[in-house]
Amino acid sequence: MKAVIQRVTKASVEVENKKISEINIGLVILLGITQDDNQEDVEWLANKIVNLRIFDDEEGIMNKSIIEINGEILTVSQFTLLARTKKGNRPSYIEAANSDKANVMYEEFIKKIELNLKKKTKKGKFQTHMKVELINDGPVTIIIDTKDKK
Repeated sequence: MKAVIQRVTKASVEVENKKISEINIGLVILLGITQDDNQEDVEWLANKIVNLRIFDDEEGIMNKSIIEINGEILTVSQFTLLARTKKGNRPSYIEAANSDKANVMYEEFIKKIELNLKKKTKKGKFQTHMKVELINDGPVTIIIDTKDKK
């Protein structure tokens, strides 16, 4: 799994000109799921993200997690994170999981995030053209790949 995590002051997802999800202070997670990903990856990544200390403390130092600030999370499935661009100019998505597996793992990831966060989160609409709007705070953008966890 590959995740791009952005600290935001607000974010939303629109499908067919209708806003379907919206958050204020928190994280936007763009999530790519590979063929090789498994439940261990889901649990490791969800735990890593909710415990990342990327929010400012009282002294302005990034020292607090999303849990500590009681922030919100918006997760959007994004297979294009897995693009291979080595050959030619057209990206290859051969490493991306098929839609059945990806959808199941996407939903499992969101459930694990909610369990760790102890509250509901927001999400995009799987396998749908979406418009994601966000205000990146900092800017703070972190990329985590479960292949690098060991």
